[in-house]
Amino acid sequence: MSGVAAAIAAAREGLKVLLVEKNYGLGGAANSCLINPFMKYYIEQCDKDGNKQLIQLNNGIFGQIVSRIRKMGGMDETDLLNPVFNEEYLKYVLENMCEEADIEVLYGTMVTSAEVSDRQIRSIQIYNRDGFSTVSAPFYIDCTGDANLSVQAGVPFRLGRPGDHLCQPMTLCFWIGNVDREQFRKIRPQINPLYKKFQQEGRIRNTRENVLIFHHIAPDVLHFNTTRVINLNPTDAKDVTKAQFEARKQVFEMYGFLKENFECFRNSVLLMTAAEIGVRESRMIDGEYLYTQEDILNYTVFEDSIACGCYEIDIHNPSGTGTHLIYLDRNKYYTIPYRCLIPQGIKNLLVAGRCISSTHEAQSAYRIMPIVCNLGEGAGTAIACAFHGGTDTRGVDIREVHRLLDRYGMRYR
Repeated sequence: MSGVAAAIAAAREGLKVLLVEKNYGLGGAANSCLINPFMKYYIEQCDKDGNKQLIQLNNGIFGQIVSRIRKMGGMDETDLLNPVFNEEYLKYVLENMCEEADIEVLYGTMVTSAEVSDRQIRSIQIYNRDGFSTVSAPFYIDCTGDANLSVQAGVPFRLGRPGDHLCQPMTLCFWIGNVDREQFRKIRPQINPLYKKFQQEGRIRNTRENVLIFHHIAPDVLHFNTTRVINLNPTDAKDVTKAQFEARKQVFEMYGFLKENFECFRNSVLLMTAAEIGVRESRMIDGEYLYTQEDILNYTVFEDSIACGCYEIDIHNPSGTGTHLIYLDRNKYYTIPYRCLIPQGIKNLLVAGRCISSTHEAQSAYRIMPIVCNLGEGAGTAIACAFHGGTDTRGVDIREVHRLLDRYGMRYR
């Protein structure tokens, strides 16, 4: 989501853009990891008569994406704080938006290395079905989630929480179909107590403290974001493979548990698991500013704010059970400074998405799709300002960035 928004934002200011995507569809975690719904992007405000209403906070390109999916009939906004969307519509919308912006997209492509001199990335090497090739550009934006390009360019980074460097758990999402949804609504309160009983008896291997279920856009399908793989490194290929194996065991464990104990699942079908296990947290770059939990809880307004958010501190235990939540005021929001997107040591690179410069605690809040989409739009806009202003990422006039974001209706403070 951050990568598409960054590409569109840069292209609309006249830049020639290449969007390199490892998968065969746009949308990042929503595409490859089945992450759904869009988590909270509304705040509560009072109108002139004092009546409370929900106002969309994350807008701009993200707002356009939601609007287009809505017009296609692909949004279920019954619960505005957890709006469900059709992933296939999302992919279609994003491809259309990239075509309209004249962005070159390369699917099935990975960045394998970066050539750096004089604190600038001079070129990157990519690999796809054509083999290896070299691409050069005056500016780059790393929206890989894992800060892959930044690491290849030598940018310093941190991994996970301080002390043990463990990251929030990885989760493999899955769908169960042919569920009697009416009956499910009635028995939903019974699931967690029985699940916990089975856990205590050693009949459940999953360490998650409860069963997390969302509705799906299809009427007889339920979406599960409930597997939990702990103590593994999401940037280590062997560990990610182990995580995928473990998560699939948990999927079948959960499916069997529901099918055997609740009538509404008796005739259900395990439809699919995500193509790729979801990663909440991995590397975070060392940037010009370290974004903290205190910045979020104090609702700090930064002069160089580049995006904002209202999602709470939401830390899934990296080493066991439990989820640490700190809720925010429903009518307030926090801002994220541009300096968090600027990596130390490189002059022509920005980072957008969940791997910007922050602490473990702060990352747990801004990592959701609406916010990282806005971070991408801010990054793409800043790169356009740098290019047209004949400067590097540190010399960008933030007032010009704000002027452009205002023009396109993206709220940043």
